[in-house]
Amino acid sequence: DHFGNRRLRTVGELIQNQIRVGLSRMERVVRERMTTQDVEAITPQTLINIRPVVAAIKEFFGTSQMSQFLDQNNPLPALTHKRRLSALGPGGLSRERAGLEVRDVHYSHYGRMCPIETPEGPNIGLIGTPSVYARVNPFGFIETP
Repeated sequence: DHFGNRRLRTVGELIQNQIRVGLSRMERVVRERMTTQDVEAITPQTLINIRPVVAAIKEFFGTSQMSQFLDQNNPLPALTHKRRLSALGPGGLSRERAGLEVRDVHYSHYGRMCPIETPEGPNIGLIGTPSVYARVNPFGFIETP
């Protein structure tokens, strides 16, 4: 519950992991093609196929729990939606496993997380918004000024 022990995984880090998965799949395909084709006929165009990387990125944005559709009708909810933080998803908690201690406001949240802006219902306390002047440092921890 203490924010000194919680590390944020940013969108860039999640996409980087997906690209790494796609590149490893592409590497496997290239190695397989290098063993099957003769040396004189090999060109980069015949070896490299970008589809595994594109499929990994589409999988992240299409089916991941961390990807949501942004409603752009009103700019204020769109702005708060872009700033939203979630304790759910891969590597995080599930709604069923999260107890009251995790959902409650901890003293380390002050200045880092807004204690008011959290959804009602089963996600209360699991999804939040950083405070106005909070920022994420390069190591993934939320800092206050």
